[in-house]
Amino acid sequence: MSEIASLLVGSENIEGFLQRTVVMVAEHLRVPVCSIYLYDEMNRELALKATRGLNPGAVDRVRMKLGEGLVGKAMEICNPILKGSVKYNPEFKYFNEAYDGRYESFLAIPITRGKERIGVIVVQHEGPNYFGAADAMALRGIAAQLAGVIANARLLIGLDVPTPPPNIDEFFKRLRFVKGRSASGGFAFGLSAIFDHKGAELGEEIITVGETSTVEDFKRSLSETARQLEELQRRLFERLPEAASLIFDAHHMILKDAGFSRRVFDYMGSGKGAAEAVRLTANHYIKLFSSSSHEALREKALDVEDLALRIIANLQAINVADGMPVAERVIVTDMLYPSDMLRLVAEDVRGAVLVGGGLTSHVSILSRSLQFPLVLVDNKELLGIPRGIPILLDADLGNVYVDPAPDVVEQFETRNKTRASIDLLSRNVRDVTLTRDGERIRLMANINILGELEIARALKAEGVGLYRTEFPYLVRSSYPSEEEQYQVYRKLFSEMEGRPVVIRTLDLAGDKMLPYAESRQEDNPQLGLRSIRFLFENKDIFEQQVRAVLRAGAGFYKMGILFPLVSSLDEFREARDFVLSCVNQMQKEGLPCNDRPSIGLMIEVPALVDIIDDVAEAVDFASIGTNDLVQYMLAADRGNDKVAKYYQPFHPSVLRSIKKIVTAFSERGKEVSLCGEKARDKDYLPFLAGVGVRILSIDPRYIPEVQRYLRELDMSEARAYAERLVGENTVAGVLKQVGDWRESAYDPLYSHGSCNARKDDLYEQYEDS
Repeated sequence: MSEIASLLVGSENIEGFLQRTVVMVAEHLRVPVCSIYLYDEMNRELALKATRGLNPGAVDRVRMKLGEGLVGKAMEICNPILKGSVKYNPEFKYFNEAYDGRYESFLAIPITRGKERIGVIVVQHEGPNYFGAADAMALRGIAAQLAGVIANARLLIGLDVPTPPPNIDEFFKRLRFVKGRSASGGFAFGLSAIFDHKGAELGEEIITVGETSTVEDFKRSLSETARQLEELQRRLFERLPEAASLIFDAHHMILKDAGFSRRVFDYMGSGKGAAEAVRLTANHYIKLFSSSSHEALREKALDVEDLALRIIANLQAINVADGMPVAERVIVTDMLYPSDMLRLVAEDVRGAVLVGGGLTSHVSILSRSLQFPLVLVDNKELLGIPRGIPILLDADLGNVYVDPAPDVVEQFETRNKTRASIDLLSRNVRDVTLTRDGERIRLMANINILGELEIARALKAEGVGLYRTEFPYLVRSSYPSEEEQYQVYRKLFSEMEGRPVVIRTLDLAGDKMLPYAESRQEDNPQLGLRSIRFLFENKDIFEQQVRAVLRAGAGFYKMGILFPLVSSLDEFREARDFVLSCVNQMQKEGLPCNDRPSIGLMIEVPALVDIIDDVAEAVDFASIGTNDLVQYMLAADRGNDKVAKYYQPFHPSVLRSIKKIVTAFSERGKEVSLCGEKARDKDYLPFLAGVGVRILSIDPRYIPEVQRYLRELDMSEARAYAERLVGENTVAGVLKQVGDWRESAYDPLYSHGSCNARKDDLYEQYEDS
């Protein structure tokens, strides 16, 4: 990964990058030949664009139609082709000008991004049967990284239209205070920067110093910008291993684009300063991209704006916080994608204001996982705040202060310091969680990104009850390869140091679809092709993920695989058999893997409740996902504010279903956990404990609070409370019982103080045993 990034930074253009890449791959795989062919969709043909080992004169001359030869076939079927010998293979196409007749072993890996065909990377060797599964796996990982880089480079080739007249944005009036909603708590104070996905043209105000720059200064600023981008990429890798993709590849491709530099030189030749020339050139590309019918090109407008601001800042040698687009800033935007979040984190952005919606659940989860303050507001005037205005975010309450007075800032900073000290004191967590009368409840961690493992260990999570695998998919421009996923999962297992880990297979849904996946718009995506259904329809993606999990779990036998959105035993058995077939295949290949994983399912679909006894017999374990179970049981979209009052976790049917599920698993001696938002709800916890839930999987940050609550909980009272709740037949009746519990003398956080000695004795007895 780092070598590919370095090659990109060090190459003068896309041709040079491809050539250096084939040399690197040939050296790593110890092969005499490595070649890259790019696919032309319009003409449906592949052209040799770079080679190490074949005749360099064959570049651009060797061409094959889609399906022609083994290279064309690999592109057509979008699957690897490995041949021990092509000497007598009728499908192999020889080219006299390539001088490739003496090579026998052949391995071709298609370069794709979702369903988009990009090209093929090929390696060859003189000896027969030289390549194996490990070579194919390594080359697939390289192809996955090349996909986004090459796709971006192709978009930039041949763009040349008249320069548009500069258009200076008008600024809206400034706002002092805006009330919003918290998406991720925290405190942030910094200068404003607008993050516009539409790609706004740059105004003259970004040129803040006099123009004395030369052509050489411009060239040096390009080199410095490339170095800064490489450093940002490195820092992101360290913080988020899941994001091991070149998120700044479009920036690098623009830096390498001869047309970009040529236009800057033309402006400078007509008397413009270097910074002004960069601004005008950037506006040319921004307008060109923004008006394109090609969605991928429209998205590049933001990359151009970001890159131009970096180049200008380096040209003018001004303060980073003033010159860079987002560093140490508070961002104001009307849309955030997971990839945007990664860029902001990489650049030490302090927080963000999201105007007018555009929030997916995964961006919200990611922001909380990264402890990134995020506030949602409806006032679109905030999008007109000029760059560089001080903004303070109280993301706990959802308040936005524009240009706040010094005493307001000081008040919030003091509160933050006080809160930090309280947090340190609250982390007096015990190794195990026992109720006041000695019953054990295991507190597991929900993990979204690997960066959360450190806090999970520090707060003594007894394992990972749910690892969500979506982020390595959501933060890339193409599907992650088996090898990339393996590296993530292996780190997950190793850092949990032998504690149980449950991995949920890819759970794509209506609010978290992949931008690069080929999928038609669905009228009701929550009930559409999502989760396990998506994997059944895309077995190649399913296989790569399962193989990566099994490989990573080799030697770690406290491992579970969890399937989301299963609605029948037929689906579970199909998914389980798929995992077992992957185990068998890997054993035949001689690859180390976990050959006995625990296999379970998420209970989210009400259809499972009536057959729960059969389900409990069939699976190794299960996890109740209350978020989806409630929305499907009550036909109320949990993300729709208009039907929020119908989304009732305290509905009698929901409560009775949870009790029925827990009873079925308890009678068979099998584990069932609960991992939804209700697992940390103080009104819900006594009910869950009372019906027999003994494993809770929660955000690790809530472990101290939940453990403190459970330590004061009396199980006899919890069981009686749960019986009262399931005995009600209306939501109003249940809520009255909840209110009575809340207002009664029994308050588990503050009462029963005289029982501390008894409670400590129980812990000592447990630790002794």
